[in-house]
Amino acid sequence: MRGLRGKDTRHVVYNLHVHLVFVTKYRRKAFTDAMLTRAEEIMWEVCADFEAELKQFNGEQDHVHLLVHYPQKVQLSKLVNSLKDVSSRRLRQEYNAHVRRHLWGGHFWSGSHFAGSCGGAPLTVVKQYIENQQRPA
Repeated sequence: MRGLRGKDTRHVVYNLHVHLVFVTKYRRKAFTDAMLTRAEEIMWEVCADFEAELKQFNGEQDHVHLLVHYPQKVQLSKLVNSLKDVSSRRLRQEYNAHVRRHLWGGHFWSGSHFAGSCGGAPLTVVKQYIENQQRPA
């Protein structure tokens, strides 16, 4: 089993990747390039706290895409909630004036999200899709 890609534990070999998409509340075009860069840093830290790895990140003015490699012990819903909660709080603190012009009511992210298993699609295709997002100037 050691020849398989991914992490291996005493009894389990796993290679779990998820493609996540988070959309800003009301699809408001709130992100700047600097905010996307900071969001990536924040989400990288959150993933590290879960012993997960942020493999790819990009976004546009109203949404972000993440490709995350995560251990089997992680509940995906808890990872998603933490990613959204921590990034919302920090982005609101660090870019308060800008965020308040675009978003209100204490919300940053939409209540929904997309989570897709990347078991079927080659990771290179998902990475390329994320890389080709049109970042704001």
